[in-house]
Amino acid sequence: MSRKNYVFTSESVSEGHPDKLCDRVSDAILDAFLTEEANARVACETFATTGRVVVGGEVGLSDKKALKAMMDRVEDIVRHCVKDIGYEQDEFHWNTLKVQNYLHKQSAHIAQGVDKDGAGDQGIMFGYACRETDELMPAPIQYSHAILRRLAEVRKSGQEPTLRPDAKSQLSLRYEDGKPVEVTSIVLSTQHASEDQTSDDIRAIVEPYIREVLPQGWLTEKTEWWVNPTGTFVIGGPDGDAGLTGRKIIVDTYGGAAPHGGGAFSGKDPTKVDRSAAYAARYLAKNVVAAGLADRCTLQVSYAIGVAKPLSIYVDTHGTGQVEAALIEKAVMDCMDLTPRGIRTHLQLNKPIYARTAAYGHFGRAPTEDGGFSWERTDLAEALKKAV
Repeated sequence: MSRKNYVFTSESVSEGHPDKLCDRVSDAILDAFLTEEANARVACETFATTGRVVVGGEVGLSDKKALKAMMDRVEDIVRHCVKDIGYEQDEFHWNTLKVQNYLHKQSAHIAQGVDKDGAGDQGIMFGYACRETDELMPAPIQYSHAILRRLAEVRKSGQEPTLRPDAKSQLSLRYEDGKPVEVTSIVLSTQHASEDQTSDDIRAIVEPYIREVLPQGWLTEKTEWWVNPTGTFVIGGPDGDAGLTGRKIIVDTYGGAAPHGGGAFSGKDPTKVDRSAAYAARYLAKNVVAAGLADRCTLQVSYAIGVAKPLSIYVDTHGTGQVEAALIEKAVMDCMDLTPRGIRTHLQLNKPIYARTAAYGHFGRAPTEDGGFSWERTDLAEALKKAV
């Protein structure tokens, strides 16, 4: 039997964190290619350090002239991302940093399998959903994201002019009878403008927004607060610590509350099942829970490179299922085509919808009219109920 009383911790990082800045650049380049051509191939990696952003990886468009024109746009895309995030530091400024572009044509040996509608790589992918929040996400990661998103809003609006882009949050939640009831500790580190600002000064700025975001009653007199616990945090972003695409995969998903297949998402077009199948797995797990078939659901799917059909599908309802897991597995296969092309079509993934995923989580977000976060819809719940 699963534990009912425990403390669980998850963390998030802001859009200005060095790794997240790199995710943003990689996904913005992906969006630009998909705007040019829905079937564009992109596997883009970004590295950022003091005064420099390096982009590399594999890309492909059917039109060679369009490909050359797109390569010429990469530097402007990088600078726009850094500017929008808010970096205008002496050692990392959107206008003065050096951009190096090492993108090149996709390997023909990879393309040959993908062109036949096969998976872009082998691997395992996981999806997860639970009833801890309205978004059917684990509470620690969902609220860690929400805190940083709110601080970014007030920073960018000018409401809190001394906050800077780089930040991290961490929530430890106490569970009672399987439900989150109390924040036992909160860690918030945020870059700020002046060395004269103390940790107490920063807490006075951020605490009202944290209280605004968290559910009533979760913060108590016993909650431990750790705001900028090392003291001054003026040097931040890639100038303080190098960044790289794909280094925050637990932040991107479920905060450690569920398994992760290991493959990062950002910078990869939807032929890469690391991304598209992980989105499909979340979509299916969320719809299983939304359909009332379970209170918690973990779903795994696996693929072989160049092969369209998934090799396996596994469902675990953690003792909360209303029907046998094997019935849910069959229903999942009946209700959705889980070939790479089937996933892309069902979730409309061949659109420029990815830059917005690069910070504050790929899951637990509201679906948008233009197809963004389509994997968060619960439109398959009725079909799943009928199928079982």
